[in-house]
Amino acid sequence: MPTPPETSPAPVTIAHIKDEAELMQALAIREVVFIEEQHVPEGIERDAEDAHAYHVIAYQGGHAIGTGRLVKLPEPPTGQSGTWGQIGRMAVLQAHRKARVGSLLLTSLEEEARRRNVNGIMLHAQLYALDFYKKHGYQPVGAVFDEAGIDHLEMHKRL
Repeated sequence: MPTPPETSPAPVTIAHIKDEAELMQALAIREVVFIEEQHVPEGIERDAEDAHAYHVIAYQGGHAIGTGRLVKLPEPPTGQSGTWGQIGRMAVLQAHRKARVGSLLLTSLEEEARRRNVNGIMLHAQLYALDFYKKHGYQPVGAVFDEAGIDHLEMHKRL
């Protein structure tokens, strides 16, 4: 019996979250990644920033597989000037983590930051993700700190 031809996976698309149903899909991804996998308390994972953040969602084959958000910082990080944003809540379902979904999400959020005339991005990177962010031009700032029981490092990138 011949083996079926290999099919390539459906392309990943990134979309701006436009309604509550899409936001619920993003929150479900974050629940799986942060609350279930990483044991982040729900009261920390969900915050007031969700109401006014710019959210994106990654789809593959009609399924939501990743998300992230951008918020405007009220003031630039110490030692910086201009308008700064913060990228956060970057989450990709485990089965899709080696498929460049995180890079697509990050690029989309950076593009939106540029459209909003943001001069720089700050983020809190979990230590295992440092190399990922460094590949995208982010530089570590300061010392390791605990956020939700997980070691993080602040990282900056000028746009």
